[in-house]
Amino acid sequence: MSLKIGNVELSNPLILAPMAGVTDLPFRLLCKEQGAGLVCMEMISAKAIAFHNRNTERLMETAPEERPVSLQLFGSDPKIISETAKAIEDRPFDILDINMGCPVPKIVGNGEGSALMKDPKLVERIVAETVRAVKKPVTVKIRKGFDDNHINAVEIAKIAEASGAAAVAVHGRTREQYYSGRADWEMIRRVKEAVRIPVIGNGDVDSPQQAERLLKETGCDGVMIGRAARGNPWLFHRIRIYLETGKTELRPGLDEIRQMMLRHARMQIDYKGDYTGIREMRKHISWYTAGCPHSARLRAQINSVESLAELEELILTRSDR
Repeated sequence: MSLKIGNVELSNPLILAPMAGVTDLPFRLLCKEQGAGLVCMEMISAKAIAFHNRNTERLMETAPEERPVSLQLFGSDPKIISETAKAIEDRPFDILDINMGCPVPKIVGNGEGSALMKDPKLVERIVAETVRAVKKPVTVKIRKGFDDNHINAVEIAKIAEASGAAAVAVHGRTREQYYSGRADWEMIRRVKEAVRIPVIGNGDVDSPQQAERLLKETGCDGVMIGRAARGNPWLFHRIRIYLETGKTELRPGLDEIRQMMLRHARMQIDYKGDYTGIREMRKHISWYTAGCPHSARLRAQINSVESLAELEELILTRSDR
């Protein structure tokens, strides 16, 4: 059940995907507690670090108890990415990941994220120069391709391997698909067969059974879980137990969900302060309560909450009405 990426040993092959606005320190800690073998930070602009943008400092904060942790950079300039990687290498993270999969228009419009998959030679320069610049393992996150006319995950994965990458994560959708349709696990299998470095499969894993299917059908070495973990850090525990024992643990009940929401809220407020912490919890609570009784009413009420005390009252006394 373990997975080795470069010189970093993971206790299991379950990985929390980097998600902008989601995988901050409090959420990563909760997923780690629930059994994630590796947690990934939100993606960070290499250029912003290079120009000492103050907002990036908070994004790079880590805690000892969440390690091993991966820091993900995005950009398109090999020199800036590699020099930034070297400048921050002494920080307490374990793996450096390069984002080549983000589909957001602003990122793609700047030639970053999944736009890089349209330029294999640039991919080669970015990976090779970054690998030369740092001693920590460098990984790459890619998609199936940019669009249906540019399906080149296998080519990009081979380039990443030849340039010194320690692993590659593959989301089985094109950039044009964003998160619609079904992920193409066959493409993940093809990448796995084409390279020797670990391949991490990503896309449509929302249950223990799906995680097992992905591993068996593609032969991939690890499972990366993104959107399905939002409001559901227990998913890592449930998958790990299922893969180890074959037992399917029940989803958490309402009381356990309430306690996790409150704990998450307290951590978020401790970390980001009352104003920002409460407002950021609104989206998390909508994810935690999806499918729960009366959740639509709770989500409507949560938008007017301004303090932890109000949130506690809403969750503990009004969420079951």
